[in-house]
Amino acid sequence: MTYSVQRTPRYEMRRVRDLDMRLTHWGTSLREPLGSLQPLVLLLHGFQDTGATFQLMVDQCAGDRPLVALDWRGFGGSEWSHDGYWFPDYLADLDALIDELSPGTPVCLVGHSMGGNVASLYAGVRPERVRCVVNLEGFGMPRTQSAEAPGRLRRWLDEIRTGHTVKEYESLNQLVEVIGFRYPRFGRGVAEFVAAAWSRPVDNGRVRLLGDPRHRRVNPILYKREDAEACWRAAKAPTLMVLGEESEILEKLSMESDFAAFLTQFPAVEIAHVAGAGHMLHIEKPREVAALVDAFLSVHG
Repeated sequence: MTYSVQRTPRYEMRRVRDLDMRLTHWGTSLREPLGSLQPLVLLLHGFQDTGATFQLMVDQCAGDRPLVALDWRGFGGSEWSHDGYWFPDYLADLDALIDELSPGTPVCLVGHSMGGNVASLYAGVRPERVRCVVNLEGFGMPRTQSAEAPGRLRRWLDEIRTGHTVKEYESLNQLVEVIGFRYPRFGRGVAEFVAAAWSRPVDNGRVRLLGDPRHRRVNPILYKREDAEACWRAAKAPTLMVLGEESEILEKLSMESDFAAFLTQFPAVEIAHVAGAGHMLHIEKPREVAALVDAFLSVHG
């Protein structure tokens, strides 16, 4: 049975830095008096995801505080960028959105994976704008070496030349099967919900993934982990780092051996583990993640 939504979302299209971006709202409206008494909580999704999948976690959250999930540029219901995608644009989009939604009050950031990376970077760049951070498996990227630059640039040029096609499936059910195979902890009902959130129908029963395929281009600029660490150390907001106990992400990032050193880069960090969860922990174990978020926000939000 397809997942049944418990808290009705409200959708809004908002112009942010010359692109139309979709926001999903839950809880108290920002226009109502109570909204001004509670810090805004912004939910930041991961790569190839969309803000709509926070629904499962939101359904388990207590209270009625204002929650807003954005679809990053080129993902979900947001407009595709005309000039490609560069990681600093995510910080600029977040900065502009906070200026609009919470101009005088620091916000709470809850980010998953890429969204967690953006949240932690932004907390160091704009420490006065961030009240607290919940980082769901946003551990940065592996260190790079200058010797990688020629090959990386060559690959980028090749990908621009060949281009990327939008991924389509024969039916929504086919996409559900793919998601269920890739994320076996979801279960059928949740896989159906996620498939609908990640796609839109096209001709003859086919569905098309919502993300701009240009996101899959390799970044021609090498990731400098030292720069990210400098931003993390500059943050003032308390941070909750949440890990799925069955997640493979630390192994992929080759971080098992230096995870303790990674944590020292955050001035005020707490660690929580979610049993039975992989990298998509907010979808796989929404009740447990919501409880951690609620408890952290009750103290720091």
